[in-house]
Amino acid sequence: MGSKSQVIKRGKGDAPLEPPAAFETEISAFLAWIQLEKGLAENTIFSYEADLIQCSLNLSEQGLAGWKHARLEHISHWLGSLTRNSYAVSSLARKLSAVRMLVKYLIGEGFLTEDFTQLLNSPRMRTPLPHCLTIEEMERFLKVPDLGTPLGKRDRALFELMYGSGLRVSEICELPIGAVDVDEGFARIFGKGSKERVVPVGRHAGEAIRNYLHGGRPHLIKEQTGSELFLSKRGRGISRKMVWVLVKEYGRRAGIEKNLSPHGLRHSFATHLLMGGADVRSVQEMLGHADVGTTQIYTQVEVERLLDEHANFHPLASPNLG
Repeated sequence: MGSKSQVIKRGKGDAPLEPPAAFETEISAFLAWIQLEKGLAENTIFSYEADLIQCSLNLSEQGLAGWKHARLEHISHWLGSLTRNSYAVSSLARKLSAVRMLVKYLIGEGFLTEDFTQLLNSPRMRTPLPHCLTIEEMERFLKVPDLGTPLGKRDRALFELMYGSGLRVSEICELPIGAVDVDEGFARIFGKGSKERVVPVGRHAGEAIRNYLHGGRPHLIKEQTGSELFLSKRGRGISRKMVWVLVKEYGRRAGIEKNLSPHGLRHSFATHLLMGGADVRSVQEMLGHADVGTTQIYTQVEVERLLDEHANFHPLASPNLG
């Protein structure tokens, strides 16, 4: 088995610490394998090498004389020490992934007989809270389209429906004209997995859609126009890419500095409903989430908003008191 210097060339000062001799041969062989057989990128190989050396140094400190002696509790002890040293969850997950790949490789080579990493739970990534607009920002955003033009009418209707009904960008692009009943105030949506759901269409969205149907869409119709509700200049159904471009552009015009995206309108829909007291299960149904846990992330947005409000305005929340 080759040494690490045969695996990949480094610049001066790039090499991590050396592993204990009892662990070095297997690490070197594994690094050669992921480079030559798996074709992983150099940066990934460097990261895995550093992670495995760090792990082997810890295992050596625990009194182990090689990978053959490693067990579940030893890896857990190592990960626990990293957690206590405030390593990010993403770093812990990558380090555990490196060890798991090494173990699977060593089993394939006949060096190990069992995978002692199988029962280890991957560090749980904290789900990032969704970006959403404040109600004031959303009102500014919706007022930007020029209702004196067909495209402005289209864009106002597009945004009002996305925000008013919580639609995904793919759903709004594929929405047929016959799926929206503005008189009854609902739309039939075919979401992920072709699952149908009925969503409400509010008064503002309904008015914007009527305005678009009478003074916008007729000007965009071409010979090749299909059944899509929202049309491009060429008379075809509007694309997801164009919706992204429009949201970004109108956000800029509205003076919104947040990284706004079409999904941000959907996030805002859910967050504003919960802020108003809507039931999580009802919001789940309107969003078309199969699991209520996916919807509950929006409750965390509201909790954090309330904590911020408390910290900013409660007279006893200031750290300077006392």
